[in-house]
Amino acid sequence: MPQRNPSPVRPVPALRPVPATSRTDAYLESLQILERLHRLLQDIVKDEFERLGRSDLTPVQALLIYNLGMSEVTAGELRSRGMYQGSNVSYNLKKLVELGYVHHERCEMDRRSVKVRLTPDGQEVRERVADLFARHAEGLELSGILDDPAIEAVNLQWRRVERYWMEQIRYIY
Repeated sequence: MPQRNPSPVRPVPALRPVPATSRTDAYLESLQILERLHRLLQDIVKDEFERLGRSDLTPVQALLIYNLGMSEVTAGELRSRGMYQGSNVSYNLKKLVELGYVHHERCEMDRRSVKVRLTPDGQEVRERVADLFARHAEGLELSGILDDPAIEAVNLQWRRVERYWMEQIRYIY
C-alpha cells in the first residue's frame, strides 16, 4: 500500500523583487515582512497543536519550550534566545511549570535567580515543534525557496542587522 506524504510540497510561484523607491523603503518593507513572518510562525505552531488535539499550550509557550531545549537556563537567558513578541516570559514560564512541562528551582549561587528545564512532557512538546520545523525545512528545500538567494547568505545579512541594532542599543545607554 503506497504511503501518503502528509505535507505535499506545492510549487511556490516565483516572486520578483519590487523596486523600492529608496533603501529606506526597502528596509521598512523588510521590517514588515519580519513582523508578518513572526505572526505566521505562531499561527503555524498553533495550527499544528490544534491538529494534534492539544489546546493546553499557546504558540508562545510552545516556542518557549522549543527554545529551552535540553538546556537548564535562567528565565533571562531564555528570553534572550527567542522572540516572544507581546508576551511575558515569566508569566508563561509560571504557566508551563503549572502545566507540568517545565521544572524550576532556585539557583544555588544566586537565590534570586531561577533555573528552568523541560520535564519529559516538555521534551515531547519540543519534539513535536522540532518535527514541524524539520518538515517545513524539507518542503522549503525541495521547493528551492532556500536557494535564491541562499538561506545562509540571508541569515548572514540578518545577523549583521542584529549586530547593528545591538550596537545602537549599547550606544544609547
